[in-house]
Amino acid sequence: MYLLSGEKITCGYGAVDIVTNCNIGVYKGKISSVVGPNGAGKSTAMKALFGLLPIKHGKIVFDGEDITNLPPQQRVLKGMGFVPQTNNIFPSLTVQENLEMGAFIDQNNINEMLEYVYELFPILKDKKNQDAGELSGGQRQQVAVGRALMTKPKLLMLDEPSAGVSPIIMDGLFTKIKEIANQGTAVLMVEQNAKQALKISDLGFVLSQGKNLFTDSGNSLLANKEVRQAFLGG
Repeated sequence: MYLLSGEKITCGYGAVDIVTNCNIGVYKGKISSVVGPNGAGKSTAMKALFGLLPIKHGKIVFDGEDITNLPPQQRVLKGMGFVPQTNNIFPSLTVQENLEMGAFIDQNNINEMLEYVYELFPILKDKKNQDAGELSGGQRQQVAVGRALMTKPKLLMLDEPSAGVSPIIMDGLFTKIKEIANQGTAVLMVEQNAKQALKISDLGFVLSQGKNLFTDSGNSLLANKEVRQAFLGG
């Protein structure tokens, strides 16, 4: 059974439906990726799953509970962490202050969670007293992911985690995402770099024009000739 599932969800902006009758899910401790061309509805679907966008039809279930009508802050309390693509750090705060902002649910375990994040991203420990706005794009993304992890989520949701970072940094980030999942936190990500995302994913959802085109394991989608030609550059 999925930890999080969006079942036959339809959503959009105003009268325009961007996502139609779409199914997306992620298992406990596993990685799911939502991939597809620009304008496919990937980020729209992610926002709907986190409650930032109301759905018109369908339902969203998290850890066995229907959360379709819960606001985002309540979803965080249930165990969902979300990292948006942009504006995902507080640039005028230090790295450590940014991380501490994520510990609002459980103030008692701040030090324990800081150690976990610093172990995962050692560069952040080196720069903990530096303003986050002075960091590189890749380091900022680590801060954003680290802050989401401070809530000890059951599920980490990432919207385009590799956006704006170099290929080398991207590879390192994906390695860390795999490590996060291996330690028991489920990961659901929307990603433009489909090949790299599917390589580390247990499950992949290919969207096109807001609809499910393919759903399979990451490896199977990478091996699918039709998927390769249409979405992965051959």
